[in-house]
Amino acid sequence: MKTRSPKIQLSLPLSLLAAVLLSGVVTLLALWCQPNAFRGVVANFLQKPVLIPLNALPVGLLLLGLSFLLRNVFFGAALANLLVCGFSIANRVKIEVRDEPVFPRDLSLLKEVFSAVGNYEIRYPVAAIVLVLAATAVLAVLGVFVGVKPFPAERLRGWRGSLLGAAASLGMLVLLTVTVLGSAGLYDSIGASNPYHLSTVFNENGFPYNFFHQFTTFPVDRPEGFSRAQAASWDEGESSGRGERVHLMMVMNEAFSDLTDHPAFVWEKDPLPNLHALQKDPHALSGYVVVPGFAGGTANTEFDTLTGMQTNALSAATSSAMRVVNRNLDSVFRVFGDEGYHTSFFHPGDDWFYNRENVYRWLGAAETVFVDEMEDLEYKGRWVTDSYMADFIEEKFEEAVSSGQMLCNYTTTIQNHMSYTADKYGEGYEFPPVSAPGLSPEVETMLAVYTEGVRDADAMLGQLVDCFSNTEEPVVLAFWGDHLPYLGDNQAGYRQLGLDVFSGPEGQENLTAYETPYVIWANDAAAEVLDWENAVETLDLPEDGRLSACFLGAALLELTGRGQATPWFTFLNQLRRETPVVQKTAYVTADGGLATESALPETVRERLVQWRRWSYYKLKYKEIRQ
Repeated sequence: MKTRSPKIQLSLPLSLLAAVLLSGVVTLLALWCQPNAFRGVVANFLQKPVLIPLNALPVGLLLLGLSFLLRNVFFGAALANLLVCGFSIANRVKIEVRDEPVFPRDLSLLKEVFSAVGNYEIRYPVAAIVLVLAATAVLAVLGVFVGVKPFPAERLRGWRGSLLGAAASLGMLVLLTVTVLGSAGLYDSIGASNPYHLSTVFNENGFPYNFFHQFTTFPVDRPEGFSRAQAASWDEGESSGRGERVHLMMVMNEAFSDLTDHPAFVWEKDPLPNLHALQKDPHALSGYVVVPGFAGGTANTEFDTLTGMQTNALSAATSSAMRVVNRNLDSVFRVFGDEGYHTSFFHPGDDWFYNRENVYRWLGAAETVFVDEMEDLEYKGRWVTDSYMADFIEEKFEEAVSSGQMLCNYTTTIQNHMSYTADKYGEGYEFPPVSAPGLSPEVETMLAVYTEGVRDADAMLGQLVDCFSNTEEPVVLAFWGDHLPYLGDNQAGYRQLGLDVFSGPEGQENLTAYETPYVIWANDAAAEVLDWENAVETLDLPEDGRLSACFLGAALLELTGRGQATPWFTFLNQLRRETPVVQKTAYVTADGGLATESALPETVRERLVQWRRWSYYKLKYKEIRQ
């Protein structure tokens, strides 16, 4: 039986021309399917012409590869249209529902996607769906009637030529993705009206380009020797019962540090009276948290503290831990939530920043409150004040107590965010002078502005201590900084103060660049419930109180009687005792010494390997029901 050929057969040049034209049509339709106005997209592309090839090229190479496989440019265009526009519609729905674009990693989460669909009220873009299906059908019908003439080289006719052509096209697509499309420099140079809001970037600069760009961003490296079955077995160990009934209030203050304690400064009035008083309180612990990054990376510190994983260990290229989270994870929140606590996260910033709106749900926070849900906001310059956040925490605490709830809360403040310029708090704001020798006018201004924020942070600490001192409810308050402040290019402020915050060689990282002070305080009721002195002694903290942020949450769990709440946190507290600080390739041992990994005892090295493999399992595979 003979197969009937299409009535019209295009030559190879005409087929290639058709592929180019059809790629343009599919690209335009994919852009039209985006949630923002198509006219605005076109206007932005005309202002930034580089976006035209960046969006059309990946579509064109995909279409060409499919055309080779299906031996028909119209069949290839039909399938490419269905795939590209289908993902563009999915991106539109996801942005409208969760304010988050579609990422390549979502392809590995189809099971979770389908199970989550029923939890949202989704308004499907019917018009876009109908148009995409209609266009796909038209292209498929054209493929029935319009074919391609046989390839001139006889050896490349048939499946051999089809496979070679498809491999070449898709190979070029992969090469384009890891070079041009994946270029961080090019991506940053194009910019967007809000480059930190990925939904905005996708909308303005095109779904096809941004989707392919994300293939090279925020990777998680698979640890050598990883076994999913082995990692799953580690989660099957025994767990302890409930911990002590105390409220846990965690406050991570923006850029909080004791930089002002440097001997170069001469103060008429101590900028940190409450911190210094609390460090001497018999019901307080103090020391330094070693955070993931220098002068930035707030959300990375949140991730490390709450999960016990470490941003710097996820990948050689990872810079934002929150961006690799796409599933439910074990966390401090979940331990308290399993005991019936009300778990909450407060932040006077936008919910989309660092994808916190979704990530905190995956971490198990029952309530999240961001700036758009806070009323009667109080600003100092452009930032919500620490004083307002102290009032907000008190209000939410009283609500929980009045309703009979125990509370586990994490608050991230924002007032002392950079930049520390003279107009930070408005024109004409008078800053108390900073007295230190050898400062340039620019650095002196930065330090004066930064110190004003530190004063307000310390006042927030004092206000919270006063509040919880006057309640009969048992409360543990943890207060620390997310990272050191940014004080000018090339660390100008630190240089002029004579502070060494410059990175050291591998294995000898300069930990002072990552240290922020912490204080953990219990009111009288909590100290009694916890048997404070005994609880502190059994924590086995190092003499200087220094520990990595990834161990802080586990230490708080142990302090409140939950050190063995899960196998994971039991493991973390054991590792914390052996190497309380892990910072890139530097390790602080239990006796306070600095060592490389190869110099550590074999048992500790094995535990570090287990930590990395277990973290990978949790990020990629572990199933946790909400």
